[in-house]
Amino acid sequence: MRRLIVLAWMILFATSAPAQQSGVMGTWLTQSGVAQEKIAPCTDPKAGAICGTIVGLINPKGPNGNVVAPETVTDYRNPDPALRSRKMLGMPLIWGFKAGSDANTFEDGKIYNGENGKIYSANISLQPDGKLRLRGYVGSPMFGETQVWTRISQ
Repeated sequence: MRRLIVLAWMILFATSAPAQQSGVMGTWLTQSGVAQEKIAPCTDPKAGAICGTIVGLINPKGPNGNVVAPETVTDYRNPDPALRSRKMLGMPLIWGFKAGSDANTFEDGKIYNGENGKIYSANISLQPDGKLRLRGYVGSPMFGETQVWTRISQ
């Protein structure tokens, strides 16, 4: 009986460990389904614990509403005219996060919404089902919106 319990524990641990080990790092499909975001440790510690860049765009549209090649898409919605010509692919989307009190939770960061050109404060947490919960807000998390992103790869 004891061997059976140990074996069951080992199987349970082995099947749940990969989700915990992968954490928030990896490539994610945004809730809107239009962008793929790669989250990794920031290369510059001043930028926070984790950073994210756009690595893929799905059926992107230009300012006229027509579908364009992903490598040609610019940040045309940005309120700063000097930034409207920067390419979306490779552009930083999340930064400034610090590790939260729970594993796989990050707080007090920033997220840029390329769909409206605005920057929001944000919190990120990996959910038990393996999805990423991102809460963007202005002022207090109480006044915000939650998105759920789906993992594409590690």
